[in-house]
Amino acid sequence: ESRGLGDVYKRQFTIVMGLLVAVFRFFNGDETAISRYFHNNREKNGFDALADGMVSLAAGEGRNALAQVSKAEKMLGRPELTNLVNAQAAEMTGDTKKALKYYKKLLENDRTRFVGVRGLMKQKLADGDTATAMKLAQKAFALRPAHEDTQNLLFDMQSDAGDWEGARETLITKVRKGALPKDVGKRREAILGMANAKDLLDKSEMVTGKAAALNANKLAPTLIPAAVLAAEMHIASSDKSAAAKVLKKAWGGNPHPDLAAAFADIEEDETAAQRIRRFAALTKINPTSSETRLLKAELALSDEDFPAARRALGDLHETQPNARSLSIMAAIHRGEGADDKVVRGWLNKALVASRGPRWICNSCNKIHEVWAPKCNNCKAFDSMDWKSPPASDDVTKSVGALSLVDSVLTVSDDSQEAD
Repeated sequence: ESRGLGDVYKRQFTIVMGLLVAVFRFFNGDETAISRYFHNNREKNGFDALADGMVSLAAGEGRNALAQVSKAEKMLGRPELTNLVNAQAAEMTGDTKKALKYYKKLLENDRTRFVGVRGLMKQKLADGDTATAMKLAQKAFALRPAHEDTQNLLFDMQSDAGDWEGARETLITKVRKGALPKDVGKRREAILGMANAKDLLDKSEMVTGKAAALNANKLAPTLIPAAVLAAEMHIASSDKSAAAKVLKKAWGGNPHPDLAAAFADIEEDETAAQRIRRFAALTKINPTSSETRLLKAELALSDEDFPAARRALGDLHETQPNARSLSIMAAIHRGEGADDKVVRGWLNKALVASRGPRWICNSCNKIHEVWAPKCNNCKAFDSMDWKSPPASDDVTKSVGALSLVDSVLTVSDDSQEAD
């Protein structure tokens, strides 16, 4: 029995001594089962606090998020996790100085550097420091060129600043990374090239400006403003056939009054009959489009061939009654000798009618009098469509559209006086 008791005491002594050694090693900093227990428990509590902080952040409770993440920061010792939540929570509470401090800390870790750069960029944008924000956006783009939001932010800043070449490089990357279809990318590259061409021409850099304009037209032959600018370059070089070719190609894609005006500029001095013959090369393209029919009617009016104008116009004054088609109808009636009351009736209709198609932003529906690369309201890029606005939005009626009628009436009056 004494031997059995001795074995029990020996085992108890061994256990106690083992515990004392483990405690000694724990306080000495060595890893033990005790230290692992406390460490795991501390880590669990830290992650719980971090999770609570993230939930508070998602719920818009910035101050509570800061308090929870502060606990997690002490327990985890994982700044790459806690700094990001701290930065976002500080932003939410309006403490931009603290947010800036945490975003700068994120720069110290390779895994979080991109997030830190983007956070600093947004801070600078909020402060109105666009120059610094642009540099930070370029750095973020270099770190992660496939990040779509960064691509868009950088592109918007570059295009706003008129950095057309930089915006072009960003655009090409977007296409290469699959963030933009190739056809859309090519059209937008043309828009950037055209904007760059105009800047160069404004600086009297004619050679490089012309090259940029012609390249823009090559990238997107049916882009109306690019075709008009390319035609102007050809006309300036006395290459009339090239100008006509460019405009006919664009007319085939989308007939537009600006294209017709540019086609008229190819020959400055010609009679109305000569102009009709020359324009036949244009009007035979897309002959059934409303723009082609209106153009043919206007050409006939300029030649005072009122029956031909009526035939060309057809029923557009009924199917598409706008200031232009109704003004043409008034001029036809006046030229055919209708009573002034009849002519006046058509003119009154024209004055209160829709102005017809205009450049409209497909993002915010803002109406623009002239085409632009970006909407001046919502800043959307490549958002202009040539179309008729809804009747409720078309509140500005056209008096200028009656200029054609005025000229025809004047010609008609002059011819009557001559008789």
